[in-house]
Amino acid sequence: MPSTEMEAALAVMRARQRAAAAAVEAGQAEPTPDEARASFVPGDTLHPLPADVRVTDVDAGGVAAHWLDVQGENRTSVLVFLHGGGFQLGSLASDGELAARLGRAAGMRVLFVDYRLAPEHPFPAALDDARTAWEWLCVAQGSPPMSVAFAGDSAGGGLALSTLVAARDAGEPLPAAVVLMSPTVDLTGSGESMRDRVAEDPVSTPQLLARLAADYLDGVDPRTPAASPLFGSLAGLPPLHIEVGTADLLLSDAERLAAAATAAGVEVQLVVGQGLPHVFPLLLGTPEAQDATERIARFLRERVEGL
Repeated sequence: MPSTEMEAALAVMRARQRAAAAAVEAGQAEPTPDEARASFVPGDTLHPLPADVRVTDVDAGGVAAHWLDVQGENRTSVLVFLHGGGFQLGSLASDGELAARLGRAAGMRVLFVDYRLAPEHPFPAALDDARTAWEWLCVAQGSPPMSVAFAGDSAGGGLALSTLVAARDAGEPLPAAVVLMSPTVDLTGSGESMRDRVAEDPVSTPQLLARLAADYLDGVDPRTPAASPLFGSLAGLPPLHIEVGTADLLLSDAERLAAAATAAGVEVQLVVGQGLPHVFPLLLGTPEAQDATERIARFLRERVEGL
């Protein structure tokens, strides 16, 4: 059962969802991509980066990115973070606190990748950027792959998985571990939870997810494994840790991914939070987010070299 703090966060998200539905019913114009990005709040509120986290902008082989470092600490292991937002929204403002929190808890510096967004830059632009950043980290920066982990939430989770599948297929090195929070791994929207969790999900609707997927795909078949990694081979991937809640349209994505990866011989940890929403680790100040942070950090410390 969700905590009191979680219930308060859920109430905020449900109110925002009702307001968005009322705006559509009233015939208000859809916001432009820039307007939507400026107002994007993935959880209950935007949580700023802590004051002791130093942000350094970096050109990761032509891809915009940011180093997130805790001041006064010298860390060599790297957590590559790919933010959510339906491939169209999201930034350091929306996901930076979560990325920095996970890095701090695990004892890793964070490379936060600002991949290009749809609809201006449809598939495979985001995947190309994530792969470029990974190559830059390994080659230009000389980071040993086993001292690196990937993490991503929502669309960023699916992108992290697609990036590693592409690297595996190209015979490139893979990181030590992967953390996925409510990952988007099926752009066909075929999971059962896309139908039977509509009333519970306080964040998304099937219509919204379908529109975001269409903008990202720009006519590409949604079953293309590079876009929907659930439909490709998962063999040979590093250990996966997956967090998802039962009040999430993407619950089935996570469950089917865990089953498919396990069948392919991949080590998988799947945590399903009862009554919890999409990417619940974002909800700073809730016991559920704190518990998730500790689980994820423990998973990373047990698998990433140098921790």
